[in-house]
Amino acid sequence: MSTSRWHGHASSARVGRRAAAVVGCTALVLSLTAAAAQARPGHHHPRDTARQTLPAGDGWASHGTGTTGGADADRDRVFTVSTWAEFRAALAVEGTAPRIVKVRGTIDAVSEGCEAFAEPGYDFDAYLEKYSPENWGRETDLSDEPDDSPEGLRRASAARQDRSIKANVPANTTIIGVGRNAGLKGASLQIKDVDNVIVRNLTFESPVDCFPQWDPTDGDKGNWNSEYDSAVVHGSTHVWLDHNTFTDGEHPDSAAPTHFGMLYQQHDGQLDIVKGADYVTASWNVFTEHDKTILIGNSDSESTAAVDRGHLRTTFHHNLFKNLVERAPRVRFGQVDVYNNHFVAGADHSYSFGIGKESQLVAEHNAFTLPDGVSPAKVLKKWSEAPVTAAHNRVNGRTVDLIAAHNAENPATPLRSGAGWTPTLRTEVLPARAVPFVVDRGAGAGRLR
Repeated sequence: MSTSRWHGHASSARVGRRAAAVVGCTALVLSLTAAAAQARPGHHHPRDTARQTLPAGDGWASHGTGTTGGADADRDRVFTVSTWAEFRAALAVEGTAPRIVKVRGTIDAVSEGCEAFAEPGYDFDAYLEKYSPENWGRETDLSDEPDDSPEGLRRASAARQDRSIKANVPANTTIIGVGRNAGLKGASLQIKDVDNVIVRNLTFESPVDCFPQWDPTDGDKGNWNSEYDSAVVHGSTHVWLDHNTFTDGEHPDSAAPTHFGMLYQQHDGQLDIVKGADYVTASWNVFTEHDKTILIGNSDSESTAAVDRGHLRTTFHHNLFKNLVERAPRVRFGQVDVYNNHFVAGADHSYSFGIGKESQLVAEHNAFTLPDGVSPAKVLKKWSEAPVTAAHNRVNGRTVDLIAAHNAENPATPLRSGAGWTPTLRTEVLPARAVPFVVDRGAGAGRLR
C-alpha cells in the first residue's frame, strides 16, 4: 500500500469519526431535551395552566386522593390580583370550594418599608444600647422585659409585621403566577391545617424580618433570631409546589451588618414542612442564595415527635439548589424522596442533606456541582442516628458513594446505609448525568409550560 493511499484512508476514517461524534452529541442533546419534556408531567386541562393538576404517581402529593388544588373552580371563584390587599382578599373569600388566584406582576407585602410596622417609640439604637453585652451581659434572655422597654416595643413592632405579611391559604386552592414575572416579595405564605393546595410559577423573595430579637443566651456569644419563611406547610396535606423560584433577592445575607459581633440575621427559611404535614411534592423549583433553606420537622422533642411520626412524607424532584449554605433539606422523621435534582454549591456551602431524628431519606440520581475545596463528604451531615439511602449520585461528573465519602472523613459519626423503604411515586427517573442539562433549563418561575 502506498503512503498516499494510506493517508487517504486515515483521513477518511478521521472524518468518519468526527461525523459520528457530531451525530452522537446531537443525539445526546435531543435525547436530553426529550427527557426534559417527558419528565415534566402531563396534566388535566393542558391548555389552562391554572387548572392543571398533579398527575398520578408524581411524588408523595399524588398519594391517595391526589392534589387538584382549585382546578374545578367556578368562574366566580377565579381571581386575578396585582396588589397585596387583593391577594389576601382573594384568599379570604368565604368557603372551601375550589378557587384559583392568579398573580400578575410582583406583589410587595412590605411596599411601605419596615417603618410602617414600627410601634411608636421603638428605636433600634436604644435597643442596641440597652442590650449590648457590655450593658446587659450574656446570662439573661429578654423574655421578662416589660412592654414599654426597647424589647417590649420590638415585640409589638414584630407583631404588627406578623399580622401584615402572612397570608393564609385555604383548602382546594391553586395560586399561580401569570407569565414570566409574577411573584411575592416580603410575604410569608401560610399553608396551615388544610388539604389540597397548588402553588406554581411564582418568584418568592424571602421576607425580611424588620425586628429580629437578640438572645444573649443563644450559644456562647448570643445570637440574632428572625422569623418568617417564604412558605410554610404546617399540618397540611396534599400540597404541590411547582416551578417556583425562592431567593433572597435584593437582601442577601452577605449584605447584612453585624451587631454585638454576630450577623444581624433577618431571614429564616425558604420552605418549612412541619407539624405533621404530609404528602408534599416540590418539583421544578429553584432554591437559591439562602442560608437555612428547607426544614422538614422542626424539633427533636417528644411532643413534636408525637405529631410528626408517620408523617412529613415529601418528594423533591427536578429542583435546582444553587448557592445555598445548608438545609437542602434538613430532615426529621419523614420518608423523604430526593431524586433528579441539581445541587450547585458555592464557597459558603456547609452541607446539603441534614440527617435528623428518625429521618428516612432516599437521595438517588442527583447531580452535585461542587467548587474546589468542597469535599463530597459535605453533601451529607449527621445530626442524629438515622439510616440513609444514597445511590447513583454524581459529583462533578463522576459517580460517588456519598455515604462512603461522609464516613471516610467522619469516622466518629458514621452514617448507616439503607433508609428502609423504596419510593414508588416517581415520574420518569433520568440518569444523574442528564440532570444538570435538564434541570438548569427547566426549573424555576417563568418556565412553566
